[in-house]
Amino acid sequence: MHTYFRAIGFSEPMKNLDRLNLMDDIMHKASQRSYTTIRHIESSTPETESMRTEFSLDLGEGYGITLVGEYDEDEEFIYEDMFPYMFNGHISTMEEITVEPRMDGYSYLGICDDLKLGVTLIFRLRNTVDFLKNGGMTGEQQPGTSAALSALSIEGTVMLPIKKTEQEMQMVKSQAVRRKKLMTAARTGDENAMKDLTLGDMDTYSVILGRIQQQEDIYSLVDSTFMPTGVECDLYNVLGEIVHCRLTRNPYTLEEVYVMVIDCNDLKFTLCINKKDLYGEPAPGRRFKGTVWMQGEIHFG
Repeated sequence: MHTYFRAIGFSEPMKNLDRLNLMDDIMHKASQRSYTTIRHIESSTPETESMRTEFSLDLGEGYGITLVGEYDEDEEFIYEDMFPYMFNGHISTMEEITVEPRMDGYSYLGICDDLKLGVTLIFRLRNTVDFLKNGGMTGEQQPGTSAALSALSIEGTVMLPIKKTEQEMQMVKSQAVRRKKLMTAARTGDENAMKDLTLGDMDTYSVILGRIQQQEDIYSLVDSTFMPTGVECDLYNVLGEIVHCRLTRNPYTLEEVYVMVIDCNDLKFTLCINKKDLYGEPAPGRRFKGTVWMQGEIHFG
């Protein structure tokens, strides 16, 4: 079972029979089914076809489990993967996205350079069938697309916000706009923009380092962060503002899970975490800090 099943309310390991019963429920009670035909061409064998299939079963408002596999020419279902998901009904990024296959051969990664973050964002692609239906080619940018991002977490902490005056809030917004313009220019090869960005980062580092040496808490200085972590390319350490929060219950295990909307550097995504794994009481205006597994659904124009 995937580690992040815990995030949607499966904190206890499943027995094989329970797992098979759950898979059967997903196939027969799926909230959404997606299919597309895949052609397999190998030099040593005749061309064959199979039907790529995704069954998704909602367990709560916005989260659930996806079962992935293929039906072969004998209409036998071949299981490939089963993973938890979190749904986001709002667009998170409008940047062009490149899709790459993972090492397992049946899942895909979405990759985009989002100017709001300043880093390359990598996420597990949730709607692979839609990608294949639209004739998507791996390794190439998908024009006219957008993505709705979401995340699952198995460890998080609620933190108080940084108190700011109205003037400080306006200054932060104007700095973010200026930085985005510089990054856009730097992307086109503007050397002056690259220089300004480098000097700005050095100034920020010097200010934060000086205040840390005065024994100030780092989280009273840094409002939000979005940084890759570990060996998995779609895992991130995030610190962001909680915009919305609700408590739901997994109908299979009756465990309570929090569903939150997080704003991190002006990038909004939905997050699901087991109540057992969240330290503190979440509320709008407070901040979430934790490690998340990023997912995304590409919307094709």
